[in-house]
Amino acid sequence: MPDSPALVESRQFGVRHIPSLRPLGWLARGWRDLMRCPAPGLMHGLAAAVFGAVVMMAGRHHVWLLAGAFSAFLLVAPLLATGLYAISRALERDRPADVGTALAAWQPDGRLMVFGLLLAFAGVGWMLTSASLLLGLARVPILTPQDFLRVVVLGGQPWLFEIWLGLGGLLAAPVFASSVIAIPLLLDRKVGVMAAVLTSWRVVQTHPLPMALWALLLTVLTGLGMATLMLGLIVVVPWLGHASWHAYRDLVSTRGLEEMP
Repeated sequence: MPDSPALVESRQFGVRHIPSLRPLGWLARGWRDLMRCPAPGLMHGLAAAVFGAVVMMAGRHHVWLLAGAFSAFLLVAPLLATGLYAISRALERDRPADVGTALAAWQPDGRLMVFGLLLAFAGVGWMLTSASLLLGLARVPILTPQDFLRVVVLGGQPWLFEIWLGLGGLLAAPVFASSVIAIPLLLDRKVGVMAAVLTSWRVVQTHPLPMALWALLLTVLTGLGMATLMLGLIVVVPWLGHASWHAYRDLVSTRGLEEMP
C-alpha cells in the first residue's frame, strides 16, 4: 500500500542527531534571544502571568478545576509561543525583531488555526477528565489547594495521585510528541498540518532521551513559574518559547525547502 501524502511530505524533512544533553543548550540560546529582544517576550510572559492569576483566583474554591486548568496550559503553550518563534527566527536571520514581528506571526493561517483547535480540545478534554476523576474518586470534597495537597498529593487517599498523574501523562505524551516541533515548523515552512505532526513524531522517536529531558525541563520550569504566584511566568514563558525555536532548528533539517514569508 502506498504511503500517505502527509508521510511522503514529512520525509522531506531530515531529523538531525543530537547529544542527550542538548536541551540545556536550547535553554542557553533561548535566554540569549530573550536578552537580545526582551520586550515582546516579557509581554507574552506578563499576559500568561495575568491569565494564570485570574484562573487561580476564579478556581481557588474549585481546585479540582484549577488542577486541570494548569495542566491544560502546558498542552496549549506551544501554540501560544508562536510570536516568540517569529522573534527568534528574525534574530537568527539578523532581521529587525520587535513587538510587530511577534504580532505578524498571528496573521490568519488556517494550518495554525486547525492545530490550535486540536490543542484546545485536548486541553478541555484533560480539564474535564481531571475534574471528573477528582470529584468521582475522592472520598472527601476537594475544594482548596490544601485539600488537593493533603488528599491527592500526600496520600490521604492511596493511589489517587498516581492515577491522576498517570492519566495526565497518557494525554500529555502524544500531545507533546505531536506539537513540540510541529508548530515552529508550520510557522517556518509551507507544510501541511499532518506532515508537521508526523515530523514531530519522527523527532521524538529518534531522540527519546533528549526529548524526555526537554519535556521534564518544560514541566519543571513552568511549575516553578506558577509556584511564584505566577510572577515567574513573566520570564519563564518567553525563555522556554525562544528555547523551543532552537529545539526545532537543531532537530529538523529544512535545507532547500520553501520558507514561509
